[in-house]
Amino acid sequence: MLVPIIIGVSFLIYFIMDLAPGDIISQMAGEGTDAQIQVLRHQYGYDRSVFYRYVMYMKNLVQGNLGTSFLTNKPVWDMYRERLPETLKLALGALVVSILLSIPLGILSAVRSGTLWDNAGMVLALLGLSMPNFWLGLLLIILFSLKLGWFPSGGDTGFLSIILPAITIGTGHVAIITRTTRSSMIDVIHQDYLRTARAKGVPEKYVIRKHAFKNALIPIITIIGTQMSVSLGGAVLTETVFAWPGVGRLIIDSVHQRDVPTVTGAIIMTTILISIMLLIVDLLYAYVDPRIKAQYLRKGKG
Repeated sequence: MLVPIIIGVSFLIYFIMDLAPGDIISQMAGEGTDAQIQVLRHQYGYDRSVFYRYVMYMKNLVQGNLGTSFLTNKPVWDMYRERLPETLKLALGALVVSILLSIPLGILSAVRSGTLWDNAGMVLALLGLSMPNFWLGLLLIILFSLKLGWFPSGGDTGFLSIILPAITIGTGHVAIITRTTRSSMIDVIHQDYLRTARAKGVPEKYVIRKHAFKNALIPIITIIGTQMSVSLGGAVLTETVFAWPGVGRLIIDSVHQRDVPTVTGAIIMTTILISIMLLIVDLLYAYVDPRIKAQYLRKGKG
């Protein structure tokens, strides 16, 4: 399904960019004469229809060429490759923050369902879910960068510079993963096999950790993989607030400058990356649930 997805994504991006007012030629020409503008329009195919330019772009893409940036004259692949490690660092940092906070909070809320602990956990999850990332990021910068001076306010200057943007992205993930963990654990926690384990004298902590949590992992892995995919897509607002040199900021800057090859190429690569991430999630299903692995094996033999 990756091929039709790439075709659909590239088609939408290419035509949406063409519908936006203005084009890259006016920026490249500057104060050039009409003759110079016409030469540039012919050189980059803007004297032909958008369908023609799209077909030419896809022809190059099939050959492994993502195109060349109109503004920097650098290959789009090189620009994307330079920014990707920054986005991966930020996405992994946000994932670590969200897992460390959400999994214990979700389990605690499920085990203490209906108590003050459960209500407090759900209020925190609701706050994280409803709080805009750009607003939280600005608050963190004001408090920890300007007032206290503990962390850098922007850019990638080392390990400390990752903490604030990772917390900003991870907070939204915490809310969703916590709610999913709680719901999944509540569905499992009163199953018959857990009552049998308790009747045999198995300690409650072992019952929750070994039996209940393991059987509740499928929806938790799904939501973690989905949130990781969102981060890999480029946390545009967070990267903009913290001046983080990632893929999301590259796409936003290219959209503002009408750099169509860079926007299209970066989004195509991001689509491929997200598809790979979702494939990894599917493979993890078979790892945590032997029933799914057995189902895959039966289909393979069939």
